[in-house]
Amino acid sequence: MRLPKAAHTERPWRIHELTRDFQVEDVWALPTPGGPDDFPRLVSQTVSGNFPDGAPLAARLLWEARWKIGKVLGWDRPKAGIGTRVASLRNRMPKDLRDVPTGPEFASLPFAPLYLLEDEWAAELANGTVHTVMHMSWVPDGSGGHRGQMAVLVKPNGLFGAAYMAAIKPFRYLIVYPALMRKIEREWRTGS
Repeated sequence: MRLPKAAHTERPWRIHELTRDFQVEDVWALPTPGGPDDFPRLVSQTVSGNFPDGAPLAARLLWEARWKIGKVLGWDRPKAGIGTRVASLRNRMPKDLRDVPTGPEFASLPFAPLYLLEDEWAAELANGTVHTVMHMSWVPDGSGGHRGQMAVLVKPNGLFGAAYMAAIKPFRYLIVYPALMRKIEREWRTGS
């Protein structure tokens, strides 16, 4: 379920220290009911997943089209990424945050993990369109349990990046996120 941006911004997450010049693009309540100690399972499931495999055809086609267009237009080449076009957010981290584990690496997505805490994990990606952060967290669900929450923070690459984000917004809300939420829920229920 999509949440208001305040569901992310009003919590005392450490990611706020690193992303003052980013905007909160999306916040989602994840269909991952659990107990207070289940956050490591969510992080593990997130990095081991291979979205959009298993998603509806429309989501897979959009995902594939994005990567092919990115390749043709050079959006994803190394000089558009972290350490070249943009500095890693690790450079902004206070020492105490640099000293914690980064968390696991993604199996199939080009995100680089930043840090892993008891209830918060972040990973970044940069390309020719945006510098983005996926922030996963573990929050009380209001009924005695907990659930995952995902926020997507972005810093568009100029006017082009802002136009790109605006152009893909309907596809994200109508196709990509619903498919992703169903996949997360299915994997959470089955433990895979």
